Amino acid sequence: MRRRASLVLLALAVFLTALAPLLRWYVFPRMAKVPAGRYQAVVLEAKDATLIDYATLEPRRVSRLTMIQTLKGNVGQADKVKEATGRDVVVWDTLTYAAGPDGRMVTRIPERYVFDAHTQQPVHAGGESVDGTPVRRDGIEYKWPFLVEKRDYRYFDTMTRTSAPIHYRGTRSFHGLDVYYFEQTIPWTQVPLPRQLPLGISPDTVRQLGLERWYTTRRMFWVDPVTGAPVNGEEIHREEMRWTGHPEKKPITAFDGHVRMRPDYVDAAVSLVKTQRQLVLLLTDYLPWAFAGLGTGLLALSLVLEARGRSRDRRAFGGKKAHDGGKPARPAPAGEPLSRGGSP
Repeated sequence: MRRRASLVLLALAVFLTALAPLLRWYVFPRMAKVPAGRYQAVVLEAKDATLIDYATLEPRRVSRLTMIQTLKGNVGQADKVKEATGRDVVVWDTLTYAAGPDGRMVTRIPERYVFDAHTQQPVHAGGESVDGTPVRRDGIEYKWPFLVEKRDYRYFDTMTRTSAPIHYRGTRSFHGLDVYYFEQTIPWTQVPLPRQLPLGISPDTVRQLGLERWYTTRRMFWVDPVTGAPVNGEEIHREEMRWTGHPEKKPITAFDGHVRMRPDYVDAAVSLVKTQRQLVLLLTDYLPWAFAGLGTGLLALSLVLEARGRSRDRRAFGGKKAHDGGKPARPAPAGEPLSRGGSP
C-alpha cells in the first residue's frame, strides 16, 4: 500500500511541477488580454494656464483648462479586424476634449487606436487615425504591456503623429503601489492644427494669417508594472503660433500649462489597478509558486514513503532469516514428537 501511495504522490508531484511553468509561460500569455469592450473616462486639469484668445490672437491667463479623455472599445470593428488578420485585437475610439474655464471648446481631437489585445503592440488595420488623418503607429499608447520591464519603450505622440522613446526613470511608491516611472520629452516640433477650433475658425484661416503651430511637452507616467496600466499621468505642455517664414517675429503662446490628472480620477485608477493586478499575479506568481511548492512537497513525501517501504521489506526479510537460523526447516520424522522437552 505504501508503494502504491508513493507512486500516486510521485505522479501528482510531476503533474504539479510541470503545470507551474505552463501557467506562467503558456496559459498566461493566452489568457491575459485587454477586453475589447472597455470604456473609460479620465479628467485632467491645468490650473493657472496660458491660452490663446482666437478672437484677438492674444494669449490670456485662465484659471483652469479641463481636458476630458474618453476611451471606448469598438467591439464590432475589432471583430472585423480579427476576421481579416486572425489576431485578437482591440479597437479604441478615443476623444480628447479640451474646454476653457467657461466650458467652451478649445480643441476636440478624435482618435482610433488598433492594437494586439495580448501584447499591446499596434496592428495596422481598422482605420487607425488621429483627428481624421490616417497614421501608422510605432510603439505603445495609453497602456503598457502586461508585466512591464525596466527599460525604455517607444511611445506614440498624437500631436506629432510620430513615436519616440519614453524612458524608464526608476521605481517609485505611489498611493501604496510600487510603480515604474516613465518620462518622455518631445522637442519643439511643427504640428498640424486641429480640425476643430473655437469660434468656428478653420485651420485654413489660421494658415492664411501666416501662422503655424509648434509644440513641445514633457510627458510623465506612473505605471503599474503588473497590469501595465498608468495610475497617474502629467504633462508640462507648451504650444506656440509662429509666423511662417518670419523667425524674427515674436511667437504667440497658444497654450502653456502643467496638465495633471484630477485627484479623484487618480484614486479611481489606483483602486481599479489594485483589483486587476491580483488576477494577473494569480497566474504569474501565486499559482505557479504554489504548484511548484506543492509538487516539491509531494515528491519528498513519495520518496519518504518509498524509503520506508523498502526499509520494512528489508527488516521483514532479515527477521525471517534470524528466526530460521539461515537454514531451511527440517520436517520431523513420522511418529517423532515435535518437542523433546517437557511431558509427552
